[in-house]
Amino acid sequence: MTETTGNEIPDTARAVIIGGGIIGCSTAYHLAKLGWKDTVLLERNKLTSGTTFHAAGLVGQLRSNANITELLGYSVDLYKKLEAETGLATGWKMNGGLRLACNQERWTEVRRQATTAHSFGLDMQLLTPSEALDLWPLMNIDDVIGAAFLPTDGQANPSDITQALARGARMAGAQIFEDSRVSSIETEKGRIKAVITDKGRIECEMVICCAGQWTRQLAATVGVNVPLVSIEHQYMITEAIEGVEPDLPTLRDPDRLTYYKEEVGGLVMGGYERNPIPWAIDGIPQGFHYCLLDSNFDHFEQLMALSFERVPALQSAGLKQLTNGPESFTPDGNFILGEAPELRNFFVGAGFNAFGIASGGGAGMALAEWVDKGEPPFDLWPVDIRRFGRPHFDTDWVRTRTLEAYGKHYTMTWPYEENETGRPCRKSPLYELLKQQGACFGEKLGWERPNWFADLTAGEIAKDSYSFGRQNWFQAVAREHKAAREAAVIFDQSSFAKFSLKGPDAEKALNWIAANDVGKPVGSVIYTQMLNHRGGIECDLTVARIARDEYYIVTGTGFATHDFDWINRNIPEGLNVQLFDLTSAHAVLSIMGPNARKILQSVTRNDLSNQAFGFAQMKTIGIGGCPVNAIRLTYVGELGWELHLPVEFATQVYQTIMQAGEVYGLHNAGYRAIESLRLEKGYRAWGSDIGPDHTPLEAGLEWALKMKSDIEFKGRPAMLDQKKSGLKKILAGFTVDDDDVILLGRETIYRNGKRVGWLSSGGYGYTLGLSIGYGYVRHDQVIDADYIMSGDYELEVAGQRVNAHVHLKPLFDPGMQRIKS
Repeated sequence: MTETTGNEIPDTARAVIIGGGIIGCSTAYHLAKLGWKDTVLLERNKLTSGTTFHAAGLVGQLRSNANITELLGYSVDLYKKLEAETGLATGWKMNGGLRLACNQERWTEVRRQATTAHSFGLDMQLLTPSEALDLWPLMNIDDVIGAAFLPTDGQANPSDITQALARGARMAGAQIFEDSRVSSIETEKGRIKAVITDKGRIECEMVICCAGQWTRQLAATVGVNVPLVSIEHQYMITEAIEGVEPDLPTLRDPDRLTYYKEEVGGLVMGGYERNPIPWAIDGIPQGFHYCLLDSNFDHFEQLMALSFERVPALQSAGLKQLTNGPESFTPDGNFILGEAPELRNFFVGAGFNAFGIASGGGAGMALAEWVDKGEPPFDLWPVDIRRFGRPHFDTDWVRTRTLEAYGKHYTMTWPYEENETGRPCRKSPLYELLKQQGACFGEKLGWERPNWFADLTAGEIAKDSYSFGRQNWFQAVAREHKAAREAAVIFDQSSFAKFSLKGPDAEKALNWIAANDVGKPVGSVIYTQMLNHRGGIECDLTVARIARDEYYIVTGTGFATHDFDWINRNIPEGLNVQLFDLTSAHAVLSIMGPNARKILQSVTRNDLSNQAFGFAQMKTIGIGGCPVNAIRLTYVGELGWELHLPVEFATQVYQTIMQAGEVYGLHNAGYRAIESLRLEKGYRAWGSDIGPDHTPLEAGLEWALKMKSDIEFKGRPAMLDQKKSGLKKILAGFTVDDDDVILLGRETIYRNGKRVGWLSSGGYGYTLGLSIGYGYVRHDQVIDADYIMSGDYELEVAGQRVNAHVHLKPLFDPGMQRIKS
């Protein structure tokens, strides 16, 4: 790298970070610590001048995902030691965080959050109203039912922490340049080439875009989609209030949509109103830095009214300032990290939804590790940039959904809650037909998907009614589940992501990427994982060989961008093969159940007998004038076929099958029935039961590995090592006898009284009449099946421990009697 003096920008660098807020400075700090001394950070104005300088500075740790909670916990650990390392004060105070509950449903939510905290190793304490008052004497507790307290939460000064991270980055060798505006980014052959600034050109290998609310606009110039928009966020700062002590915990009062923290003897009070105001709809104004928006007292009044009832002292407190600062928010309320699927070596860290200070330390660490090693330090799927899809290219759609997410920040987080805005967006050809038959739709990646079917003739309404108990669709799903086990059901799964891998080297490429052997005859269907170098499961999908040089790949709706990117980027260099997305071209109807063969055989002349059409086979059959690619497999544990067909035939084929199936008890069914059926059969779900942190050996999927062959595949060395060294965690199933216990996931697992893990997924098995969960039993030493089965187990559910039974075999199999508890 060229030596620089003063403010001279170098002409080369290994990595260029764009943006000098807390995320950019944290990334520079961690990259430099990893030995990337050839790192340059560019800030168009001054450090913190975008959003960081007006952040409220609350630092909470608990999230619904273990790894994101770990990431925020890393922030806390870093902030504790940063001042000693750099000599700069950070304003960090570990004064704890208090959360209130003011109705029974909220108290259930808080108790479940406390259980989640215990699952992830955090000491969240449940308190009575009077105990909460002892910690926060200024509040009125007349309506408080209970509270939760996390002692390790705290608060910090955003600008001070950022400056400390910047100094630490410089101390480790990184260079930081203020007043250096990026005008464009050069690319070449789909990779980063250089960054052009108003002070010169920097040739570089990597760009890490941490430009806050400017990120979407800048990334779009190189074809990268970053779904975030700006929303006004206000908080007020009071003069000193008697009784406000420096160690006063932060306070979140979600039923009143507000939060509080101590500030120089006074209080900061802000919140998340249900009717937020978008900002910069037509673009961020030029020269907007170190700027605030005009205070909007009329809009803030709704939060003030709610806060006065909680903290009466606010009514007479002097007002220093009402801060109105725009911040970047995302459609799902989670921030955005990772390498862009559209452009190699372009990384993003943005869209922090007003908890950038809490996330800053950990997000910078994770982003730096991602840049350094080519993959994150652990599974970060909830914040991975590849979780987005086609609807997220439209800024108006993104804004509409993001405003909904902002407005729900402090409303109840219900189990199975669906978004309401931006719908319908992507529809199956059967959408209107299924709607007329009582479908209640959910949405994933813009797709409308039937979750369950109301019996319209009995007066049922096809609309979710949320609660923490059994929800209104419970009996409807029971009907669908029973039909799947005893007759047959049909699912519209047209939203499946579908790819074609085609070319002379298709088998060679796919056998490297896939952990199972795809070198099977044409017509074979292979269930496989795709592994990272640690053996973690990056993709979980099915592959059908439709020609010597072509494979048809099917994966989950929500994983379309992720899985396409993983396959594409892992095709070995030099091989002649191309990957195409066929999702919108094909509808998918799945017919499952003991009568599935009888129904299909009545509408096709092709032989569907077991001898002619075996399991894990794909054949083209004719139904209603349509050539249908029928794939015989199942995710519900019953005889069945997935029918893949051109979208224009979908209505005809569906109606033909439904008419023929009437005498065989054929029912419509939705995704909630799929979930209950797969739980009974023990099938794994990517994103919960399996993922990049879990190997096939730990998940009980060794049978899907080509370990006995001599074919090399990505992750094979890790699997050989783990097979030799043994397992320290194993996925197990759990059931509870108490029908009132509802398992949703994240419940804490105890073995012989010791915490050993948490449930990765949970639900109800209607055939068994039991609540079912799956989770990894962990140990610091090697364990085996005998260890799992020899323990006595309990699950913590909403703060209460209940007895549980452990299982390593499927709970229900149509070919076997069910396994007794």
